[in-house]
Amino acid sequence: MPDQTQDTLSLYFESHGMHVAEEVDAQLQRVAPDSPNQPLYREMLLTVLRMAHDDIDRWNAKITLQAIRELEKTFRVLEQFKGRRKVTVFGSARTPAEDPLYALAKEVGATLARSDMMVITGGGGGIMAAAHEGAGLEYSLGFNITLPFEQRANATINGSEHLLAFHFFFTRKLFFIKEADALIICPGGFGTLDEVLEVLTLMQTGKTPLVPIVLLDMPGAAFWQSALDFIHNQLQAHQYILPNDLKLMRLVHSAEEAVAEIDQFYRNYHSSRWLTKTFVIRMRKAVSAAALEQINQDFADICLHDGFHQQAYAEVEHDNPELNHLTCLSFAFSGRNQGRLRELVNFLNLPENWATAESALAPQRPESVTE
Repeated sequence: MPDQTQDTLSLYFESHGMHVAEEVDAQLQRVAPDSPNQPLYREMLLTVLRMAHDDIDRWNAKITLQAIRELEKTFRVLEQFKGRRKVTVFGSARTPAEDPLYALAKEVGATLARSDMMVITGGGGGIMAAAHEGAGLEYSLGFNITLPFEQRANATINGSEHLLAFHFFFTRKLFFIKEADALIICPGGFGTLDEVLEVLTLMQTGKTPLVPIVLLDMPGAAFWQSALDFIHNQLQAHQYILPNDLKLMRLVHSAEEAVAEIDQFYRNYHSSRWLTKTFVIRMRKAVSAAALEQINQDFADICLHDGFHQQAYAEVEHDNPELNHLTCLSFAFSGRNQGRLRELVNFLNLPENWATAESALAPQRPESVTE
């Protein structure tokens, strides 16, 4: 949420003898009269106007302008791909075409495309080029970065509308994660390690929704296994992380395993979100009464109070009417153990825990969950 309310920003200008909020409202009414997002655009514009009024530093203004432009352009371009499952693939730009990892990444791209999932990469060479080569242009998206030295886009996406160039790493990283329904991470250098650790940090702290994190390596290779050993022997052993944090990722050794891990994650689980202080997991199928009872027993450690409740998502007060066909599991999530949350998702994805077609889904929460 914004740090300041629209009233606070309006009062700021009024205290300086300027009534610009009314002018902003009038302009928004002209440009987007029917938009439900008018209050958000209002705060954006008032925030920029406050920055202009203070006029503290030109460099700050240039950073803000570049970031806004990158965000707006990327949102607009990606709108055409909305609704399609996407998987971000990370890995070294220096992997040569004759390396077995290159062939494996190419196979991953092809397997994802056959499963109707788009492949997002940094748009460069090595692992990125291999994944796009396997997927083909129709299933490829490249988020390239402008560097002091030349950074060529790979042949699959170069010159196409499937390629976006970023000036800032932070906006580029935002879209790598925001657009991803899963991440597959191949061996790489500092950039790859930075990306996997940032994704794990965001997921561990609940700052990004759960998605599958798949570590991919050649059979018998030690790159990711050595990294996992270090995490276990150093981070976990010294209690810098929770033991269940390791459940956030899985090591596999083939394209089929990688895609199967993603498919299994979404077998019943659809998505999740917070509605005020209630955490809601959206599912394609309801779980049985016995499974719900088991959830209340086995996962009580991540629920603060009142237990787990299942009901039709249409009966919940929300702003996603297109998802009304789903079922939701709602509870007061502690937010402290995302690894245990992943274990709950795994439980929900097991067919033996689903309700039969004849079972009626009765609301099990006396009051509605509100935004």
